[in-house]
Amino acid sequence: MNFSATPAGTHRRRQTRVWRAGWLAGFFALAGLQAAPPGSGIFRRDYRPDNVFAYPAKLSLDFRRVAVLPLAAGSASSDLSEGCAALTPVLFEQLVKTKRFELVPVDPEELRRGTGQSHWTGTETMPADFLDFLRREYGCDGVLFAELTTYHGYAPLAVGWRLKLVDARSGQIIWATDELFDATQPAVRRASQNFEAKGIVWPFSHDENWLALNSPRQFGRYSAATLLAALPER
Repeated sequence: MNFSATPAGTHRRRQTRVWRAGWLAGFFALAGLQAAPPGSGIFRRDYRPDNVFAYPAKLSLDFRRVAVLPLAAGSASSDLSEGCAALTPVLFEQLVKTKRFELVPVDPEELRRGTGQSHWTGTETMPADFLDFLRREYGCDGVLFAELTTYHGYAPLAVGWRLKLVDARSGQIIWATDELFDATQPAVRRASQNFEAKGIVWPFSHDENWLALNSPRQFGRYSAATLLAALPER
C-alpha cells in the first residue's frame, strides 16, 4: 500500500498547462496561422561576426574624434564602385548611431591633395606623414579605414566589409574586422530580417520583410550595424 499523496497544487498546475496550450493553439487557429515547430528558424541563432579584433576593450577618455576616410573599393570592379556610392552614407549613418565618438568625414579631393590618393584601404604603403596630415586637417584622435570587399546589389545580396580603426597619435590598431555577409546563408537571412523588424521576431512575418533580402542599402545597413556593434565601448 502506498500512502504517498499527490501535492495539492499539482492537479491545478496540470490544468493550467493544458489551458495555456489550448489557448495558444486557439490563437494561432483564429489568426489562420500555425505555431512554429521545435527546431524552426525562430529558435535558431542569428549570424554573429567572429572575425573581429579589439584592443583595448574600452576607448580611452581622450579618444574623442575620428576621421572617417572615403569608402574604398577592394578592386576596380564596377559592382564595388556602385556599392561604394550606395553604402557610403549608410556606413556613416550607422557610425553616428553607435555614439562612440565624434565623426568627421574626410573629403576625397582634399585627401588626394594631401596624400596623393583619394581612397586608402590601410593596407598600402602610406606617406610617412599620413596620420599627421589627418590630425592637422581634422583635429582627429583616430582614423577609420573602410573598404568594401564584396558587393552583390541583386538577390541574393552580399556585402563584404573590411574596417580598421587606428589611433592617429600612435598608429596603433584599436579595432579591425573583415567579414562577408552572404544572404544565401540562413543565419544571415534571419539576422537581416530580424534587424529590419527591429528585433520583434514573428515566425510568420519573415516573408513580409522584403527589403531585408532585396534592398542592397537595407542589407548594407544591417551588416554595417552588426559589425559596428563590436566597436570598443566608451
